[in-house]
Amino acid sequence: MTSLSVLSGCSGDADPATWSIKKTDKWFEKGDWLNGWKVKPDQSVNRKAFAISYYKNKERWDKAFLFLANHDLSGLEIKRYDIDGDNLYAPVSEYLTKNEEDARFEAHKKYTDIQYVVSGKELIGIAPLSQKKDVLEPYDGTKDIEFLTVSGGENRLAIPDRFFIFFPEDAHRPGLKDGENSPVRKIVVKVKAD
Repeated sequence: MTSLSVLSGCSGDADPATWSIKKTDKWFEKGDWLNGWKVKPDQSVNRKAFAISYYKNKERWDKAFLFLANHDLSGLEIKRYDIDGDNLYAPVSEYLTKNEEDARFEAHKKYTDIQYVVSGKELIGIAPLSQKKDVLEPYDGTKDIEFLTVSGGENRLAIPDRFFIFFPEDAHRPGLKDGENSPVRKIVVKVKAD
């Protein structure tokens, strides 16, 4: 069995896997890792999982947040931006939000998502992958996605003042309408989780 400290690439006090909740919260809330991006993380972000992932792939995460901080996200073309090849890329999309019955939960194994609604608003369903009920479409390794149903979960409001991070252990259902179906512009930064 591999220890979290080996996975995080740190040892001793520098290993976020050994940090107390208080130390993790202090590091997270200080926000140096945002690299100047002025958007706040949603309260649903797993701070411990993020700290471990951040220190394991610090260069990758720093590039991700620098990209978000240094670009006019409302002016980007609708396309995929390669920040670091397949290790780190960011598709920009625009769409109409969906009715809840037309949306499915999804999960990834190879990538962690930073999801940010640049304009508009949507609800994002969130549930731990441990609450998986039925597989609707089995995992497709070429697209790094599986579709599923979950028992439970909650819907969180996604608007331009906050972003979300979904790890491989997080099932999520983005693009849900909040009230009426409405247009959304979104960027999803895909951070390879190896």
